[in-house]
Amino acid sequence: MVNGGHYGYRGYGSGYESASNPGTEVLMRTRGWGGNVPASDEEAVARILQATRQTIDERGEQTSIADVARTLGVTRQTVYRYFPSTEELLTATAADGAGAFLDQLAEALAGMTDPGEAVAEGVALTLERLPHDPYLGLLLRSQQASAFAMTVTTDTGRSFGHSLLDRLDVDWTGFDDQGIDDIIEMVLRTLQSFILAPLTAPGDELRRLLRRWIAPAVSAARSATPDRSSASK
Repeated sequence: MVNGGHYGYRGYGSGYESASNPGTEVLMRTRGWGGNVPASDEEAVARILQATRQTIDERGEQTSIADVARTLGVTRQTVYRYFPSTEELLTATAADGAGAFLDQLAEALAGMTDPGEAVAEGVALTLERLPHDPYLGLLLRSQQASAFAMTVTTDTGRSFGHSLLDRLDVDWTGFDDQGIDDIIEMVLRTLQSFILAPLTAPGDELRRLLRRWIAPAVSAARSATPDRSSASK
């Protein structure tokens, strides 16, 4: 079985960086946060991301760090300590909400046990649903398609790929780690290509292409790589 990745936020600077300066620390702990100061950086980030989702729900693509700070009742500088730009804040929010997007994909793919068919349909559904997702889709809408597409093949994208395969009703016996990594790399680069240059008439044509070229390649990875259990004998 594929090991799913862990998705967290990037480690940004501490909001309580001046423990050696009691005056600064007291000032930070008594300002904003609705009078309920986070007990840790992890809690602060979680609350910032929650406030960002709330702001996105209200303002959509117009969301800025100033809006999120206002929702939290803190200064913009407090948010900047964790997320140096609006783009990084939106990216972290999208990554934090990716689990829900992957769960929706897995639900739509439930019952599909053929590896090739499941992966091909998963690519089609991702391309169809991504623009409409409130958080991941916001990145696609707020950035140039080329800028967004470059993020698809990052380590974070590969971790999302592993997590999605883990959610499928597919028995991955017979696929070794390299085979799984190859499938994910192929899928991500296929997504990247279609994001950069979408079909003029997706839907049936998209699925025809994916089933003809991607599905057989996925199935072939099983026979091309030895099973881990048999390779160790």
